[in-house]
Amino acid sequence: MSTRVYLMRHGEVVNGGEKRYNGHIDIDITQNGVEQMHRLGRTLVGKPLAAVYSSDLIRSKKGAEIIAGRLHLSSSPMRELRERGIGVWEGLTVDEIKGRYPAEFTAWRADLLNYRPPGGECLLDVQDRILPVYRNLVSQHVGQEIAMLLHGGVNRVILAHVLGMDLNNLFRIEQAFGALNIVDHYDDGMAVVKLVNG
Repeated sequence: MSTRVYLMRHGEVVNGGEKRYNGHIDIDITQNGVEQMHRLGRTLVGKPLAAVYSSDLIRSKKGAEIIAGRLHLSSSPMRELRERGIGVWEGLTVDEIKGRYPAEFTAWRADLLNYRPPGGECLLDVQDRILPVYRNLVSQHVGQEIAMLLHGGVNRVILAHVLGMDLNNLFRIEQAFGALNIVDHYDDGMAVVKLVNG
């Protein structure tokens, strides 16, 4: 018996072209982002989905509501599924972080797993926050199919975990706006990734 997870990334955000780290900033999706969510919804029509989950940030929550509406389901937003919080760096570009926090930026690049931006989370913090919630949701839906409309960083952490990848290699996994990933979880604890960044 398997449990299938349709793991998706939210649609294009309004500042997406500026390459800003939004973290916990509650930023909306564009009209193109809305269309990306409708496309995902169409892809999932006819699938025997039991539930739709999202983070409580609008870019994730709005997309989940669009998808759930197409499937005649309700969506369940969860604060625990938010993107990585990066504290004082939120809303900044890489160049702005380098310019304003040069020592901190250097420290971050030297230790991607353990470095916490001032007021933010390190990657291990995110992993420790996300994976128990993910495992719990999968265990609640054994033998079913569920959808999760989350964030690029969150999805990478989940995919790295099920693939047995070191978190240092996290950014080798592409997660475009509107990405679809499919993961099957089996009774013996094995997980098989069927699709990445579709």
